[in-house]
Amino acid sequence: MSSRRSGSTVSRIKTGSFERRLSLTRAGLTAGTRMASHMATNWFSSREKREERHRAMLSSQARFLVDELGRLKGSVVKIGQVMALYGEHFLPEEVTEALHTLEDQTTSLEWSAIERVLKDELGADRLTELEVDPEPIGAASLGQVHRAVRRSDGLELVLKVQYPGVADAVDSDLNAVAQLLKVARLVSFGPEFNDWLEEVRQMMHREVDYRLEARTTEKFRTMLADDPRFIVPRVLKEYSSEHVIASTYEHGHSVGSSAVRELPQDRRSALGKAALELFFRELFVWGEIQTDPNFGNYRIRIAGEEGEDPGYDRIVLLDFGAVQSYSDEFLQPVIQMIRASYEDDLDAVIDGGVALRFMSMDWPQEVREKFGRVCMSVLEPLAREQGQWPDYAVNSAGQYRWKQSDLPSRVARQAARSAISRYFRVPPKEFVFLNRKLIGVYTFIAVLHSEFNGEPLLRKYLYGAGEGPDTPDASATSQSTKA
Repeated sequence: MSSRRSGSTVSRIKTGSFERRLSLTRAGLTAGTRMASHMATNWFSSREKREERHRAMLSSQARFLVDELGRLKGSVVKIGQVMALYGEHFLPEEVTEALHTLEDQTTSLEWSAIERVLKDELGADRLTELEVDPEPIGAASLGQVHRAVRRSDGLELVLKVQYPGVADAVDSDLNAVAQLLKVARLVSFGPEFNDWLEEVRQMMHREVDYRLEARTTEKFRTMLADDPRFIVPRVLKEYSSEHVIASTYEHGHSVGSSAVRELPQDRRSALGKAALELFFRELFVWGEIQTDPNFGNYRIRIAGEEGEDPGYDRIVLLDFGAVQSYSDEFLQPVIQMIRASYEDDLDAVIDGGVALRFMSMDWPQEVREKFGRVCMSVLEPLAREQGQWPDYAVNSAGQYRWKQSDLPSRVARQAARSAISRYFRVPPKEFVFLNRKLIGVYTFIAVLHSEFNGEPLLRKYLYGAGEGPDTPDASATSQSTKA
């Protein structure tokens, strides 16, 4: 039953408010002293030398602070990970690069501590109904996952266990990390940063609300119940609590595994289409989007394996802790921009960007149009006019080659070459997470080496053009879409 993972273990996590504040304060003072000393000694250097040394100092500071955050685990690590995602808009590049390494933290909590949580949350009698593997199959910043078997009937399940004290430490952790960044002179406080901190605070409280995640998981399972291309685990309420989520264990291959790579081209493309349509359904129909496209949240169930239906390869969807609900006020300008890009209406694209507050009519017209074109280029695989596709992005059948197109890198280079960066403002937080999801979907499809044109699917969701040929079971998809 065991599925082993590598990585170190710790006996406890510092979650006491005083203890964590002390660790972070000590780290902040050390970093602040280092920065002050650096600035004093660097003043007499030449301008070029000062800039070079300053960048090196920022990298050193960031690595030092990331090491300190990583030792504490819990919500401070999650806060750092979110800063890595959104920090490019207000933190030096050296800092965001260091923060990204927090995503590689593999330390887990020793079994004795996890067992105490399970007994406290479920009760000793209930826990005896399960045979729990003490070796975790996954560990993250807020908790870890253990496989288990129900003794009465052999049902395989997984227990996602939140680290003790993490939920209670969210507010103090966030305040302490913000103060640490300030003392270390890595960020300037202002309205935008303060607004962002409050959004992180709300997001963190959602992430540690396991009852909310359990309800969201069941909601998505219901909405996708009639679509044979997807599997969502079933939550087992009798083994779930405020800090534990129990769900059925759903086997499958990792997205980048050799078993998936060796699937025939048409089957890999079908999986890519399914992932794209799921995103469209989240955006156009439900207004609820799973914004963490980490590949660890997906598995591929190959048709015919272990008694599987021979008709479909299926995508297993895991972890619904990062689902965001979007208002119509936000979604309508987004959909307007997508529709305008599809229809090659540059003015309408710009209007949507202005409505979303990351473009401004005060910008020079040339800059607005350049930025609008960059936004439109993101929809290249979904374009109505395909004559502008690079030759290397098209196969012999005229289908888009998602991997070979290298679209995300091309869009990034196009934006960097323009004058956009001089005018670009911090986008609304909703847009940042939506953009992260879109990039994640594109990357998922590219890793599958899918080759297909996304235009028919986009047209279907933009204009309600009925059931298209890209759905394996039109009636099932229609029912799911209306759920």
